[in-house]
Amino acid sequence: MSLKERIDADIKKAMLAKDKVRLTALRSIKSQILLAETAEGAHGAITSDTELKLLNKAAKQRREAAETYQQQFRSDLEEIELAELAIIEEYLPAQLSGADLTERLVAIIQRVGAAGPSDLGKVMGVAAKELAGQADGRAISQEVNRLLNNTNF
Repeated sequence: MSLKERIDADIKKAMLAKDKVRLTALRSIKSQILLAETAEGAHGAITSDTELKLLNKAAKQRREAAETYQQQFRSDLEEIELAELAIIEEYLPAQLSGADLTERLVAIIQRVGAAGPSDLGKVMGVAAKELAGQADGRAISQEVNRLLNNTNF
C-alpha cells in the first residue's frame, strides 16, 4: 500500500473518530503529496524517496513551528504542532538513537577516510544519503562536527 493510500484510509478513520488534530495532520500530508504529483515535470505518481522527503519536510516544519511557539510562550499552539508532529512521525521510518547514529557516522567517517573538520562536506554528503529519514539532518550535522573535531573517534 502506498503512502497516499495509507493516508486516505487513515483520513477516513480520523473522520469517523472525529479526531481533528489527526485529520488536520493527515490532510496536510495528502495536500503535499497531491502537489508533488501535479507539479510541473511530475508524471502523476511520486517515488517512495519523494514521499519520505515530503514527510521529513512536514515533520521539520512542525518542529520549527513548535520551537517558535515555545519561544513566544504560546504553549497552546506548541501542543498542536507537537501533536501533529507525532502523527507525521508515525509514517516515517524509525529514527536512530544517539548511540546508533554515532556508530553509523563513525563507520562512514572511516570508510570515507575523513581526517578532520575540513572533510565535513565529504562526510555529510554520504551521511545525508545513507541516513535519510533515519535521523534529523541537524542531528547528523552536529554529530559529524563533534566527531571530526574530536580526532579520537
